[in-house]
Amino acid sequence: MSCTLQCTERDGILLLTLNRPEARNAMNFELASALAAATDELDAREDLRLGIISGADGTFCAGMDLKAFLKGSRPSIPGRGFGGLTEKPPRKILIAAVEGYALAGGFELALACDLIVAADNANFGLPEVKRGLVAGAGGLVRLPRRLPFHVAMECALTGSMLSAQRAHAYGLVNRLSEPGQALAVAQELGSVIAANGPLAIATSKQVIVESVDWPTRNMFELQRALTDPVFASADAREGAAAFAEKRKPVWTGK
Repeated sequence: MSCTLQCTERDGILLLTLNRPEARNAMNFELASALAAATDELDAREDLRLGIISGADGTFCAGMDLKAFLKGSRPSIPGRGFGGLTEKPPRKILIAAVEGYALAGGFELALACDLIVAADNANFGLPEVKRGLVAGAGGLVRLPRRLPFHVAMECALTGSMLSAQRAHAYGLVNRLSEPGQALAVAQELGSVIAANGPLAIATSKQVIVESVDWPTRNMFELQRALTDPVFASADAREGAAAFAEKRKPVWTGK
């Protein structure tokens, strides 16, 4: 694995640390490629339940490496988007643990995750317009779905910062932490999720993500196609048996 991305495992959770502190963890092609490979591994391995993305040295990600951009390199992977992630997130759950700044593509990385934990002094922003660019890695399409319309519009048009506390008040951030504790709180949240049935978690995410575009007239039919196999699974029987026997379930993901 590239040294620009540190990968460690803890209790079934894959910890992904963006590791370019000299550039405030700005994304380059090498880091994007490493992140794409790591999320593929997350989905492929049955022993990994979810992933957490954080940044080294107190900053999440400052966005695209503009110096590399000026040399003709962009940190996108075809079919996968910025950071190898924004257009094709993994099937399994991803949590963003944000310290310091999540700016431009860094904010878009966080938006591509399923949950966001942030230090209470962290800041988010889409400053692309200040550089004559646009937030084309998901910021312009995801943010209006997560924030009130006019708040999202202000973020995109002014390029100004959005504090973690304000983001939490709008529901964009799931949990706030003390400075320096975002990763620890994200791991606590991840552990709660990882204790649940893997099939149920994956299917729940799939329904929530895909149902945004489902027509009302047949949304339950579309949902049943995804959820019926879960009810017929060995994990569903194990969950019921564990409840009746007052023990922790032993999931097989089948």
